[in-house]
Amino acid sequence: MKKTDLLTPIGLFIGMTAMFLAIFTSTVGAGNLTDFLQVTSILIVLGGLTAAIFINFSLADLKLMPRVFKEAFQTRNHDLRSLIDTFVDLSTKARREGLLALEAGLEEVEDPFIEKGVLLAVDGIEPDVIKDIMMAEVVAMEERHRKGRLVIEKAAEYAPAWGMIGTLVGLVLMLQNLNDPTTLGPNMAVALLTTLYGTLLANLVFGPMAHKLMLSTEDEVFVKQIIIEGVIGVQSGQNPKVLQEKLAAFLPASSKKKEEEAPLGEPVSNE
Repeated sequence: MKKTDLLTPIGLFIGMTAMFLAIFTSTVGAGNLTDFLQVTSILIVLGGLTAAIFINFSLADLKLMPRVFKEAFQTRNHDLRSLIDTFVDLSTKARREGLLALEAGLEEVEDPFIEKGVLLAVDGIEPDVIKDIMMAEVVAMEERHRKGRLVIEKAAEYAPAWGMIGTLVGLVLMLQNLNDPTTLGPNMAVALLTTLYGTLLANLVFGPMAHKLMLSTEDEVFVKQIIIEGVIGVQSGQNPKVLQEKLAAFLPASSKKKEEEAPLGEPVSNE
């Protein structure tokens, strides 16, 4: 289940607020925010960055960006204990009534990946083949996520470079107008602010977002590995207790400790 991830907007807000406070509370100079707003620098960084992204990727890749950015502001709530309990129930039912009986209860399963695995098991597919089929889907998912994340990773890579390009432009303008002292300040501002903008975009926006998406993909792959092991266990007729112990190995240490400390029959929170 997806839900809004408040940490991403909170992190962006804290980062920008810290920058603004640093400017306003500066003991050197007036601490005026407008001194850090330079149209020329913004045009160089954003224009160059956009051009580089357009050159690197196809239109189909760029159309994925709204959805990719949306994913950066969402998180998935994986209830591993509930997932394990699902497979224990499936295993119990399969041992009592046979694998064919599992098909009737699939409408209660919300995860299509679990449904696909159970259907393969019901069809009598060999465990190794089931694992190959389901792992192929996991690999395809990883590749889709990687391609979507790559645009943001490239933006994080190019933003500081375009900041440096702006710095060179500002230095050239400054050196060409050394005879006019009134131009030295503005040209130096262009040189420094482009570096600031590029570095800020890379280290506050694009870089952290790309890393968060990578962790989200790894988390989803981890859950799908649990599902694959659960499906194989159900298909091979493993004892429900044995299957539960096997899948419990995937639980985080904190969750295992809670489970050991909880009274018999009391549900264990996985949060």
